[in-house]
Amino acid sequence: MPLIQSALAKISPNVLADIAITALLIYWLFSLIRGTRAVRLVIGVCLLLLVYGAAVTFDLRLLKVILQTSAYVGLFALVVVFQPELRRALDRIGRLGSLAWLISPAEQSMTAHVATEVAAAAERLSHEGHGALIVMERETGLQEIAETGVMLHADVSADLLVTLFSPRTPLHDGAVIIRSDRLLAAGAILPSAETTIPLERFGTRHKAALGMTEQTDAIVVVVSEESGQISLVERARIVRNLDQPKLARALAALLRPQTASGFLHTRRTPPRRVGPSVRDFARRARLGALGRSAGRSGKGPNVPPASSPDEASDGQEQAS
Repeated sequence: MPLIQSALAKISPNVLADIAITALLIYWLFSLIRGTRAVRLVIGVCLLLLVYGAAVTFDLRLLKVILQTSAYVGLFALVVVFQPELRRALDRIGRLGSLAWLISPAEQSMTAHVATEVAAAAERLSHEGHGALIVMERETGLQEIAETGVMLHADVSADLLVTLFSPRTPLHDGAVIIRSDRLLAAGAILPSAETTIPLERFGTRHKAALGMTEQTDAIVVVVSEESGQISLVERARIVRNLDQPKLARALAALLRPQTASGFLHTRRTPPRRVGPSVRDFARRARLGALGRSAGRSGKGPNVPPASSPDEASDGQEQAS
């Protein structure tokens, strides 16, 4: 009892706050590397620490000296190995200071224009059977990725996008980078996906889109060359089977700064919805499937089906 009382006497609000902040920091770090190859690297580091602890406990001097010497080099190696995760962490911290909520009506009109042009281009490319990979920059800068392609600095238009992704053009294999209302570059090379989930069922463009949205907050529109299917990728999640109106509404909602940053949701005034978000399509599809099954069996709740066959076929595939 005296030991417990002395321990409780040392607990102060500062100690509790210190423990809570440290716990949140550790949880944030684990959520940052979850689903990436860094998880295996962290497990490897933990195993090495266990081996070092065993060497100290059993007085294995040679092994202890080797591990101590390797630790100095290992500190620099960890910075190189965890470079993508460190960049992602600093990028997320930087988003907290965003002033994007000061958006003007002119910028809202610009966002709607970009969403409309990209959706129209995706629809035309889908009908023509041409593949496409369109990346829209949000708060994370994509200058380094854009410089892997050809810098254009052109106005965003559906005609230009369709021309760039025509099979006989030199830039049709890479990705198009859009910044604000400008087509920044074409033929860019995107980073590969780092998720630990199987990616065999995805094509090359979908894998590139997953890798891009894994490491940045960009939005990627993918048009499959094989099936003509239009997909929207955001934060390593895919929504497939979109048509032009649905894609335009989703892009307009995601490109607006109020919906682009989760930190901005903490404001007292909720942001106005331009259209259904990416998650709305998956929820609507689940409701439609439940309504059809209830109608066949004559039991269960009376849930109306999706308003169109396309909405019933939409689904969200978790990739992180």
